[in-house]
Amino acid sequence: MSDMHRILEQQVFIDGANRPFGSLTPDDARARADELRAAVGWGPTARVAPVAQAWRELSIAMDRAGAATAGDLDPDVLVKLAPRLWVTLPG
Repeated sequence: MSDMHRILEQQVFIDGANRPFGSLTPDDARARADELRAAVGWGPTARVAPVAQAWRELSIAMDRAGAATAGDLDPDVLVKLAPRLWVTLPG
């Protein structure tokens, strides 16, 4: 299985259910960013702020590209963002 296929098929918990990352819409990405941003606080939860920002960047990239789903984005964009979104393990 290719790295891209793994990224697109990775299950992400959105709106009360697990869904493949590649099927997420710009609205899903914005909602995830908002959810994570609301969880940011002091101590360990401060580590969530960059992840929330990455989800916001994903929604912006999707809007700019006219992508209906994450799977419609350029593969290079997805490979770059996936670790920052915690869709794949960093590193």
